[in-house]
Amino acid sequence: MKNNKPKRIIGISGSPRRHGNTEILLDRALEVAKRKGAKVKKIFINELKFSPCQECKNIRKDGVCIIRDDWQILCSEIEKADGIILASPIFFGSVSAQTKMMIDRFQCLWLAKNIFKTYKTKKRKAGAFICVEASNRKDFFINAKSIVRNFFTTIDTDYRGELFCSEIDKKGTAREHPECLKKASNIGKRILSL
Repeated sequence: MKNNKPKRIIGISGSPRRHGNTEILLDRALEVAKRKGAKVKKIFINELKFSPCQECKNIRKDGVCIIRDDWQILCSEIEKADGIILASPIFFGSVSAQTKMMIDRFQCLWLAKNIFKTYKTKKRKAGAFICVEASNRKDFFINAKSIVRNFFTTIDTDYRGELFCSEIDKKGTAREHPECLKKASNIGKRILSL
């Protein structure tokens, strides 16, 4: 029997800037997913209030972080999602500080899966990564991608696609790059393929 329930797709923006190039491309991908029948939600990491990983000594062994803050909201949305589109600008050769801070908080889950062996996968998800940079440094994208792939592995997400757009700096200029907009649309389609 086929499940007719719409897929839940969340878009996570790691940019500190609202309505910039990262968000423009994320919005395009989410629009396409919504048109294809998905239930979509967008989250801005910069608008959440949470601390970076504290490497707590009294860590729980079940993958749940002991620090109670807005990160728990994000974690709940990720757990319910069928697909995740993570979008970040390149800052100093990698993902933004906001994105990295969010990822680092999943250290508790990584430990539960890989050290304590107490966590069992609940649901596989599809994942895609959108990344924008002002320069044209492929090594920056490679570095950011390796972090995101590790994050996706930790949260039981299959890396299904990526969009790397270089030489885009001025706010809003992503709209002037039809090839990037087209690839963002393709991300919106592919995220539903799981």
